[in-house]
This record gives sequence, structure tokens and C-alpha cells, in this order.
Amino acid sequence: STWGNILMSKPVVGVIGLGAMGKPITMNLLSAGYEVVVFDINKEAVAEMQQKGAKAGTSPKEVASLSNHVLTIVPNDKVLNHVVQDEETGLLSTLKGVHISCSTIHPDTARSLAALHTANNSAYVGAPIFARADGVAKKLASFVVGGEPSAVETAIPILESTSNGIFQFGPDPGAGNVVKLCGNFMIAAAIESCSEALSLAEKSGVDRVKVMEMLSSTIFDCLIYKGYGMRTAHRQHIPGQELVGPGFQLDLGLKDVTLALDVAHKVQSPMPFGSVLHDQLLMSQAKGRGQMDWSAIALLTSEA
Repeated sequence: STWGNILMSKPVVGVIGLGAMGKPITMNLLSAGYEVVVFDINKEAVAEMQQKGAKAGTSPKEVASLSNHVLTIVPNDKVLNHVVQDEETGLLSTLKGVHISCSTIHPDTARSLAALHTANNSAYVGAPIFARADGVAKKLASFVVGGEPSAVETAIPILESTSNGIFQFGPDPGAGNVVKLCGNFMIAAAIESCSEALSLAEKSGVDRVKVMEMLSSTIFDCLIYKGYGMRTAHRQHIPGQELVGPGFQLDLGLKDVTLALDVAHKVQSPMPFGSVLHDQLLMSQAKGRGQMDWSAIALLTSEA
């Protein structure tokens, strides 16, 4: 019961967005002893979480009315704005506590949403997530957080149930989104550099897989070069394949690099590699690869 939770000092948490990331986040909250109320337009995802012990709301507005705090993880700015502000179904009118926003969105969207929450006597914390879906399930997510200190303090225990690292970047609610765009830009740049280097090796008669195995076990011994490097070496770019797992959709990668370039334009920070990556992602999307893992940009180099 809600009273039981209050006595045990665990708030009721709403989760809006039950995609690849939202489901394991919900599972982790349930296993940490939180009462969770969920919503998604995908009814099957809602039913699946209900079977695991979550309750369901009929809209973001109802989820917020049944919860102390709400965590959202949705595909883009447009969906998040709708979830928050829609006159019929938006959470803004009923939320009393903290909105923990884990989506990758434009920092300015986060800032304007934070101002709206303040005007409605609730609070907004930007807490984008670095992890793959399988990593979230193992509580290996990293959250990059910005927001008003007392709201961040409220958000941290909730995020701790599903992470192995929470990194705070001050009171700007858009700060975490800046960090997320920086990180995703660097991943895209790593994919492109692997793809160009491995094509150079292959066209010179050297085994591309052996090259990546050597580099990713020595001077490039890290998560991104191991994961994306080996996908690129083996040309595995389809979600479900052994080296890809759930993957990260190329369409979403293009969205993120586009957001990074928009921020770069606004703050006058040139990103020449960002422009190249944007073109590579757009060309891949035009070739019908939007649903593939974003490492599929490497195929362009192989085709050259």
C-alpha cells in the first residue's frame, strides 16, 4: 500500500516509456522494493510489466497522480513534450514531486521543461542514461544528472536502484543532456574511425578482424572499441546478432548527432567531424538502414 511505502520511506515511482530501456529500469525498481506505476502507448509492454508486479496508469497524467515521483524515458523531444504538456493526458497538471527525465533530448528542451515544472510546483531533473538495454538489466547504467540540488537529492536513490554510477553536473537541468550528446558524438566518431581503419587494413590485404582484436586488446582496450569495433570488423549490424544484442537504432543515432550539431551551432563550437557523421548517418538512413544498429554507418566505407 502507499501508506506502507511511506512508512518504509520508499516513494511510489511512475515510469513512462517501456521500451528497450524503460522495461529493465522498471524491473530494477520493482526488485529494489518500489511500488511502480507504468504507462506506455504499447499495451503489450504495459501488460508485461503488470505481470511482473507493476500497476498501470491510463495516461501520463494518471501515472503522475498515483505516484510520488515520475521517471520518463521516451524516444525524443516531441514525445516528451507531449507526455508532459498535453492538455488531456499530460503529467504536468498532476505531478507533485520530481520528474526524472532520462531521455536523450536537446538541453534547451530540458531547460524549458524545468521552468514549466517550477511554475507548476513540481521539479524536473535531467538524468540521461549511458547504457545498452542489457547493461541496464545488470544495473550497469551511468546517469549524468543536472537539476536543482534538492530535486537531484530526491532522484538519486531512485536512480541508484538501476545504476552503477551517478555523475552530477550542477544545477542546470540541461547539463546532463549536453554530456549525453558529447558521449554519443564520441561513440559515433569511434565507429567511423574503426570503419575507416579496418577498410584500410582489408584493402591492403590484412585481416580486418585480427587488426581489431589486436587494437581493442591493447591501446584501444575499452568498452566502445571492443563492442563497436568487433561489430564493424565482422560487419554485424542487425539487432539480435551475437555481437549486436539489442543494439542502438541508427535513426536514434542520427537524431542525437543532429541535436549535438544544433547545440554546437548555438554555442559557436565547431564540430567538423560531427558534420561528417551527420552525413554518414543520413546516407545510411537513405539506404534504408535506420532500424539497424548505428554501427551500420561502417558499411558505407566497405562499399566505397
